[in-house]
Amino acid sequence: MNKILTSIFAGIFLVIISLNFISAVIIDSVNAQKLQPGETGSVSVVVKNTLNDNIEDVSFVLQLSTTPFTTSGSSEDSEDEIRDDDEETFNFILKAPNDIEPGDYNIPYVITYTIEGDDTPKTKTGSFGITVSADTKLDFAIETKDAIIGRNGKITLEIINEGLSNAKSVSVKINPEGFELISKDKVFIGTINAEDSDLVTWDVAFKDENPKLNVEITYKDFDNKDQTETINIPFNVYTKDEALKLGLIKKNNSMLYFGIIVFIILIWIIYRQTKKALKKRANKSGR
Repeated sequence: MNKILTSIFAGIFLVIISLNFISAVIIDSVNAQKLQPGETGSVSVVVKNTLNDNIEDVSFVLQLSTTPFTTSGSSEDSEDEIRDDDEETFNFILKAPNDIEPGDYNIPYVITYTIEGDDTPKTKTGSFGITVSADTKLDFAIETKDAIIGRNGKITLEIINEGLSNAKSVSVKINPEGFELISKDKVFIGTINAEDSDLVTWDVAFKDENPKLNVEITYKDFDNKDQTETINIPFNVYTKDEALKLGLIKKNNSMLYFGIIVFIILIWIIYRQTKKALKKRANKSGR
C-alpha cells in the first residue's frame, strides 16, 4: 500500500514539475505594428519567466519558412538571463511582400532556454498574430449625356478604387445642384474590389449653366469601420446655340425642308395651270 501511495505521489510530483517547466516561459504581450503590403514594421514580444528559478541563454526565434514574411535583420533575438518573475523584450523587424493578401496571419516561434543550474535545453513553441491591412483609395470620373439646358439627359459617376483593400457596403447619395433629379437620389452598390471600379447613373433634367455633382459616398474599410467621402465636382452643360456650334446636336431643318416641298408643289400647280391655260388659248385660236 505504501509503495502504491509513493508511486502516486511521485507521479503527481512529476506532473507538477512538468507543468511548472511548461509554464516557466510565457508570452506576456505582443506589440506589432499593423503592416501594409510591401512595408516593414516592428514587432516586440515580451517574455515572462514564471518559474521559481532564473532561466539562461534565452533564444527567441521566428519560424518564418511557412509564412510569406521576411525579416529586416535577424529572425532571432536572445537574452543571457531572465530572472525569476521578471520579463524581457525581444524585438524584430518584419517585412510583408508587395503581393500579400490583406488579412490576419500567425507567426510561429520557438523559445529555447536553460534553467539555472541545469544545462539541459528546454523549448517552448507557439505563435502570435499579426495583421496586414490595406487602404482604400477612391478616385472619381464624371460622364454626361445630352448635357444641354432644357433637355433631359444622364450623369454617370465612375467610382475607382485605386487602393489595395476592398470598399464594402458602398452607397452613393446625390444632392442635385443646377439640375433636377428624375431617378432616385440614393443608390447601393455593394463591394468595389481593390483596383476595380463601378458606375452609378442618374436620369436628370439640366436647368442651369453651372451645375455641380454633389455626392456623398459611404463605405466600410478593411477594419469594417464606416468611412465617408464627399465630392463636389463641377461639369459642363451647354445652351442650345453652344451645342450647335460644338456639333453636339444637329440643327433641325425640318421646317426648311417642309417649305421647299410646299414651294415645289406650288410651282408644279402653277405650271399645270399655266399649261392648261395656254392649251385652251391655242385651241380657241385654231378655230
